[in-house]
Amino acid sequence: MSTAYLLTCAAIGVAGGLLLAPANWVSTVLFAAAPFASVAIAGLWILPAVVALRLLQRPLAGLLTGLISGLVIVPFSGYGFASVLTNLWWSLFPELAFLVVLWRFWRTWQHYAGAIAVGIVYPLAAGASFGLETMTLVARVGFFALTTASCVAATALGIVIADRLRRAGVAATVRPRGRRTPGG
Repeated sequence: MSTAYLLTCAAIGVAGGLLLAPANWVSTVLFAAAPFASVAIAGLWILPAVVALRLLQRPLAGLLTGLISGLVIVPFSGYGFASVLTNLWWSLFPELAFLVVLWRFWRTWQHYAGAIAVGIVYPLAAGASFGLETMTLVARVGFFALTTASCVAATALGIVIADRLRRAGVAATVRPRGRRTPGG
């Protein structure tokens, strides 16, 4: 791993942590007041990983960025070091879309596949804490749809941010030569 790669992941991770620190508190308040509404911002937790993966197109960039953003949040979170595990969990899904092909190609649809996967898995994993089993079928479908829409929207934003950073020359010294640029 090059120094430029590590520093770029660190910069994205710190920026992500600065975004997620207040989002963590907003999510906690929303969960207490209106649990259904708290998933509207769930996609923010995958944003740093999406930016890193899209910009760097390197193995483990998403997880490393998630680790760093989790460490940034620790002193500002009421959850302490559990925030690191949370950020790693969310960062795993954008990474998985590339891991399954052993990072051999980097297509735009893979980013969205990761977003859809976490949009489905998160409600299943956290369903008990949200009382999903007590919701009507329509509410459950809405819950899954809202979570997935949030993750897809964050992915779209992450792609835009990464593409603009690339056009500004941020990844020029980090990406391996011969790699195809992201595309359909």
